[in-house]
Amino acid sequence: MSMNEALKTTYLDANATEPLRPTARQAVLDGMMLSGNPSSVHAEGREARRFLEEARNRISAGFGRISGTCVFTSGGTEADAMAIHAFGRSRPVLIGGTEHDAIRKAAPDAEVLGVDRFGLLDPEDLRQRLHQIGPALVCVMSANNETGVLSPLQDIEAVCRDSGSHLHVDAVQGAGRVPFTLSECSVAISGHKMGGPKGAGALLMQNEDPIDALMIGGGQERGRRGGTQPLPAILGMAAAFEESRRQDWVRIDALREQVEQAALECGARVAGRGVPRLPNTSCLILDGVSAQIQLMTFDLGGFCVSAGSACSSGKVSSSHVLTAMGETEGASQAIRVSLPWNVEEDHVVAFCKAYREMAARLKKQ
Repeated sequence: MSMNEALKTTYLDANATEPLRPTARQAVLDGMMLSGNPSSVHAEGREARRFLEEARNRISAGFGRISGTCVFTSGGTEADAMAIHAFGRSRPVLIGGTEHDAIRKAAPDAEVLGVDRFGLLDPEDLRQRLHQIGPALVCVMSANNETGVLSPLQDIEAVCRDSGSHLHVDAVQGAGRVPFTLSECSVAISGHKMGGPKGAGALLMQNEDPIDALMIGGGQERGRRGGTQPLPAILGMAAAFEESRRQDWVRIDALREQVEQAALECGARVAGRGVPRLPNTSCLILDGVSAQIQLMTFDLGGFCVSAGSACSSGKVSSSHVLTAMGETEGASQAIRVSLPWNVEEDHVVAFCKAYREMAARLKKQ
């Protein structure tokens, strides 16, 4: 019996972390059998290095890049911090109002640009601002972790290119779920958001140039990130990334639509509905009912959902994402339902039934 079966829960919080994929689990186990340190020159070390570089090649290829542009990190937060440290030290930093705290806290002095009611940054507003201040580091997420809204990255990349600015994309939620075709930017990813193990991520750079390392250590990763690479987690991340890119996201999108229709019938609102979004993510605002009460109700009913980001020490507070989108009271009345790769229709049917019951009871109160 699995732990989830023992707890009798229905897991609908994939944007916090995806369940471990079987292919990733096997890759982790294979990696744990490799005794050598990838930096060692003996036979065991060379064998570990071979597996490490194969994983690097597979991840780089998924972004249309050469192997040497991929720097392994402990996760998406470190990859974001590394990019800001490397590319934002001698230039202004601009970020969108809905960026993740991994960006916001790594660049506390950044200029925050406004977004529209969908949470989208206007490329023309960005162009005008860059014309005023000159080349900058621009940080934009590929997909918002709370609403699933996809950024207009192609247009933003063109604006940054025209101004001589560096674009950094936090692709932690989008990687593997939506195609990524940009080449003129750095990219942060995280293994466990794709169904890999926790503890591995990567920064994919535009080229193989050296950077000012955030973690110096023993000079691993061509001197760009010190520390012995967590080989089992990296192998699991590579396997999960490839599996995620083959996922039937059309099926999951259809299940997501069932969730939203049920919520809309109860009088809820869906943040970002009407623009391109991740196929698995719904941000449901139930006016007049606090997110904390909703979460407690679903938790007692055996459903794992969340209120926005899972990176706030377990606390429930108003969403800065929804606030930036113009929500006031709604920013503290929203829950996020993010369907995992292994979701089944009966899970969604059960959740829709529970949502209707929750809404009817709590709105009366």
